[in-house]
Amino acid sequence: MRRAGDIDFVPAGQEGGFEAETSFETREVRLSPAMLDGVASEIGGSARARHFDMRHLLRDERIEYLVRALETDQNAGSPGGALFAESVGIALAVRLVGLDDLETDRTVRLSDAQLKRVLDYVDTHLSEPLTIDTLRRIANASSSHLRTWFKAATGMTLHRYVLRRRVERARSLILGSDLGTSEVAHLTGFAHQSHLAHWMRREIGQTPRSLRRSRPGK
Repeated sequence: MRRAGDIDFVPAGQEGGFEAETSFETREVRLSPAMLDGVASEIGGSARARHFDMRHLLRDERIEYLVRALETDQNAGSPGGALFAESVGIALAVRLVGLDDLETDRTVRLSDAQLKRVLDYVDTHLSEPLTIDTLRRIANASSSHLRTWFKAATGMTLHRYVLRRRVERARSLILGSDLGTSEVAHLTGFAHQSHLAHWMRREIGQTPRSLRRSRPGK
């Protein structure tokens, strides 16, 4: 009998499937073999990603949480963008390769110079799509290490930091210029004005409209 949260893992090139006694809903997430191999090789275990065994009825709260987060973002029109989806994919790959059970070496971190390069790059490219691959090249670090070390250094995930900086920049533009909301959204990397409004409401509790109303003389 299947229960909510049951997980089947089917390696690439193999066929899953089973006979269900009752109807149920499923969520299918596909990770490319290249992503799995890349994550595994970054931490010195490239062979492990190529020798997964099929497994049924796994129970893993971390995997379940990540899949639900991805589903929530997609149902909302993907406001998190490619950076969020890529971050979730890497987190899932790390979990599947089995690295989340290892204790992180606390002596290893982003250097001040590496962190500054990433922060400066984000600030000067907010209007552009930002990806883990681009930022890890800027930091000269692996994708999985950048994800872990950035949070250790700043206290927040890379995706959350980028969103916060975009909202802060948008707030500054709305309060300090007469640019329209659509143009502000474009200049700060949001897909459209409703995307901008969604994240402004979540991050600062205000929308572009309420901010404009709060300007002196309005």
